[in-house]
Amino acid sequence: MNADQSERKSGGGPVSVRPLRNDDLDRADEILRVAFGTFLGIPDLFGTADYVRTRFAADAHAAFAATVDGDLVGSNFAANWGSVGFFGPLTVRPDLWDQGVGQRLMEPVMACFETWGNRHLGLFTFSHSPKHLELYRRYGFWPRFLTAVMRKKVVPAGPVPGRMLYAELSAAEQADYLDACRALTDAVYNGLDLGREITAVHAQGLGDTVLLQGESGLDGLAVCHCGPGSEAGTDVCFIKFGAVRPGPHAGDRFERLLDACEQLAAERGLGQLDAGMNLARTDAYQRMAARGFRTGLQGVTMHRPNEPGYSHPDSYVIDDWR
Repeated sequence: MNADQSERKSGGGPVSVRPLRNDDLDRADEILRVAFGTFLGIPDLFGTADYVRTRFAADAHAAFAATVDGDLVGSNFAANWGSVGFFGPLTVRPDLWDQGVGQRLMEPVMACFETWGNRHLGLFTFSHSPKHLELYRRYGFWPRFLTAVMRKKVVPAGPVPGRMLYAELSAAEQADYLDACRALTDAVYNGLDLGREITAVHAQGLGDTVLLQGESGLDGLAVCHCGPGSEAGTDVCFIKFGAVRPGPHAGDRFERLLDACEQLAAERGLGQLDAGMNLARTDAYQRMAARGFRTGLQGVTMHRPNEPGYSHPDSYVIDDWR
């Protein structure tokens, strides 16, 4: 998710890019809120959700700052999901839009992807903004299907058979299930690995990872942020990533995974469940809509190369690359 429209060099001092530091975080968060609020006309879009501190804590080496005359003017973050990499939020102080700051902030994240060896790259941006689409097209990203960030009121149901929580496992069990999660996501898309997200959520206390055990192994997983200070915000459980084992009956496993996430939200006393769904995942989207999920925010994911990755009609994956 990105709020910059960069074209020319800055009219002030030269733009410098460096690693983001801990003492930058308050200012980076402020710029993020002002940038998105200005672009969308929504003064408090994020509320108590935190996209800056959580992503910095997850991987400080993939967080970057832009400065002009020593002042922080923007930031960008890269994420490594094994064979998949994405970036954002990229934000720039509004008075410096269209002055090349965003292009400078693209340079270090593209270098991250090169170092990590990610095969499929992506981002989430505004589908109605030609300037955003053109900026990222210059770096080889191509707009594909719309992605809906959907939400529903939490309606507690009965316990879900086979549901476990990562935080409740022993250290040895956690290591085993990280391997099982890696095998499941590799079956979804070769090399896809959510281990960093799972461990970051656990280490920062942002929520938990729902694990769905089946008769023949792990049936599904969902990395969930819960409440204020996470990427969810007050009264929200946000499924940052979810996936089920592909193959026959994957749709049924997907329904169980959604039930298990709703159970977590209810246990945490949260009233809203949020989840992103790429509309190329036709059946998964329709199942969510049938359960009462409605779109609150809509954007487009851009891919490099111009390939679907794991966004296709037979895919039962939840994410939105914000």
